[in-house]
Amino acid sequence: MADPLILALDQGTTSTRAILFDAKGRALAEAGRPIEQIYPADGWVEHDAEAIFQACVEVLGEAVKTAARPMSEVAAIGVTNQRETVVIWDKATGKPIHNALVWQDRRTAEVCERLRGAGHEGRVTQISGLLLDPYFSGTKIAWLLDHVDGARSRAAAGELLAGTMDAWVIWKLTGGRVHATDATNASRTLLFDIRKQAWSAEMGEMLNVPLGLLPEVRDCAGDYGETEAGLLGRAIPIRGVAGDQQAALMGQGCIHPGDHRLSKVVVLDGDVLGARRHLR
Repeated sequence: MADPLILALDQGTTSTRAILFDAKGRALAEAGRPIEQIYPADGWVEHDAEAIFQACVEVLGEAVKTAARPMSEVAAIGVTNQRETVVIWDKATGKPIHNALVWQDRRTAEVCERLRGAGHEGRVTQISGLLLDPYFSGTKIAWLLDHVDGARSRAAAGELLAGTMDAWVIWKLTGGRVHATDATNASRTLLFDIRKQAWSAEMGEMLNVPLGLLPEVRDCAGDYGETEAGLLGRAIPIRGVAGDQQAALMGQGCIHPGDHRLSKVVVLDGDVLGARRHLR
């Protein structure tokens, strides 16, 4: 019986990529699609969430096909993603109510300045570990609710869901069965209490974001359901999620506070030889 394969999905800011790895961690094949950057106004950056999901399905399938391996050998999918970019969608139809607001988007700068001027930043940092900045997802969610017709009332009625790109892609891949994120992504929203490891009612109230919109927070190495069988030819478990920067740290072996690793990887005759320097 062939060793199991792992499909890694990297949903980034400028591209969506998939890499197929064997059981020894060797890359067998990859596929990618560029992402269109949408600039409606100065300092505003958006993505088409539907197009991103379609690209995810395409690259996952293409990576396996390029490697000339059967989908039946894929044991699991892992997801990494651009972190603070956020989308809100209709729970019944799966349609986004607006383009995703990208982490680079600055349209909520005035909201952050107002909250800072009111003396809230210290408490924000105490709860979330972050500063008040439009970079993070919380004020972006509030902006969408306030500027898309009927969004607040629909959210109050339980008709909408929100999440960073990992949650959106997982929800779509699982046919709407799983609305979940991991702590690395949740911790970049301004809405997550990093000490209690839970969504913060206080931050939700401060930013005017109903917590019922948000996904369940699970461990990075956790159960995120299975893909719809029709998408990739069979149902495949999703068993790992981590935001881009945290995923990069793990990939470099930085697992303790203060770790700093610089790695050089050399491939000889198909074998990966790592020359690594570890500083603390």
